[in-house]
Amino acid sequence: MLYQIYETQRSIMEPFADLAEVAAKLYSNPMLPLAQMPGAQRISASYDLMHRLGKDYEKPVFGIHTVDIDGIEVAVHERIEIDKPFCELRRFKRFSDDTSTLAKLKGEPVVLIVAPLSGHYATLLRDTVRTMLKDHKVYITDWKNARLVPLSEGEFHLDDYVNYVQEFIRHLQKGYGNCHVISVCQPTVPVLAAVSLMASRGETTPLSMTMMGGPIDARKSPTAVNNLATQRSHEWFANNVIYRVPDNFPGVGRRVYPGFLQHTGFVAMNPDRHATSHYDYFKDLVKGDNESVETHRKFYDEYNAVLDMDADYYLETIETVFQDFKLVNGTWDVKNEAGELERVRPQDITRTALLTIEGELDDISGSGQTAAAHDLCTGVATPHRMHFEAPGAGHYGIFSGRRWREMVHPVVKTFILAHQPATTAPAPVPKASPQTVSKAPVRAASKAKPVKKAAVAKPVSAKVKVQPKPAAKGRKTVSA
Repeated sequence: MLYQIYETQRSIMEPFADLAEVAAKLYSNPMLPLAQMPGAQRISASYDLMHRLGKDYEKPVFGIHTVDIDGIEVAVHERIEIDKPFCELRRFKRFSDDTSTLAKLKGEPVVLIVAPLSGHYATLLRDTVRTMLKDHKVYITDWKNARLVPLSEGEFHLDDYVNYVQEFIRHLQKGYGNCHVISVCQPTVPVLAAVSLMASRGETTPLSMTMMGGPIDARKSPTAVNNLATQRSHEWFANNVIYRVPDNFPGVGRRVYPGFLQHTGFVAMNPDRHATSHYDYFKDLVKGDNESVETHRKFYDEYNAVLDMDADYYLETIETVFQDFKLVNGTWDVKNEAGELERVRPQDITRTALLTIEGELDDISGSGQTAAAHDLCTGVATPHRMHFEAPGAGHYGIFSGRRWREMVHPVVKTFILAHQPATTAPAPVPKASPQTVSKAPVRAASKAKPVKKAAVAKPVSAKVKVQPKPAAKGRKTVSA
């Protein structure tokens, strides 16, 4: 019933939010007489803030159309590679008609970024994707809003999440020979399970897996998020946060953990910070500080866009990860696509290098929670395991923003390259005439053989500041 009440309230507020947006423009447009009134800027700022507090935030877009690679502007085309009922595997394909750049792109590592399914959309990792595109072929999991998935598509469980990840890994292995996997926050647990099961079956596992700020062992340095899960019973979550989707969505009748409840929880963790941020936004509007205003809008356009999660998946995650700690206790059984139960055994992983990353100031995944993966993956040789703590970085700082770009990304890039098998450089592509640009056929790389002695990534001192690359002297724009 709560979901229906919320939707009714949202429907009532929507026209008022739209009117507030119109009023804000009326009082801010210098060509209109209302903008000449005393206090017009304050009135406009008030209406603008009212609009943003009352509007409905839709799913954002990645919006990555180009990326700068060594001074060359390379076109990026986003497309859906695999479309599953609850997830899309998206590829960011890079195009260039510069022969040297094209040769470089074809020889770069393939990376699967597994985005979290914990409230926000995969676009939260936009900065992660944009940065990784400079040196890697990038794919990402884009989880769907459960309220848009019809009941006819069936249920979605934590086991399905694990099976999805395995399917995506196999897809990339089939096309390129192998790949590297990066998981951010929540997916560190199911990704570790997916790779463990593949190793136990004797399948080819990814060359490396990078785990960033995830609750591998949520017992270590528990945060407010961990405490909520342990202080409440499974039944409490089922009775208090699970509701059915109203009839104005395709997923009508599906049991979900609604996005609006998740958003309320996000804000409740730091209410003073959000209140201050919105007041600063109001003052910036009055002052005409457009740069600060735009920064605020971009952040909250992403932060306020939330999705519903299938109830089965959410409740099983709470129980498996935060209450019973099944992964670290060695009691987690996953149902595969054939309906058979398989025990998750991280110790069976032997040919996948492991990098764990934590933020010094992370208040969502506490210190040591991600590093616990090293205690589980005992089959991975010590030279192929590494842990890095980003100084001064909070939870979001390890995958977005300046600290991600200057501190964390260089570590990830170096680690991946150290465990990328050497490949023969592709032959130069003949330069097409200005009138016609022909697309060279893409050949699947040969299957990578196990590397006996891969280059070892040396531990990176947390206090060493990574120097940015010098700017290129010339900038050349190329067409796709």
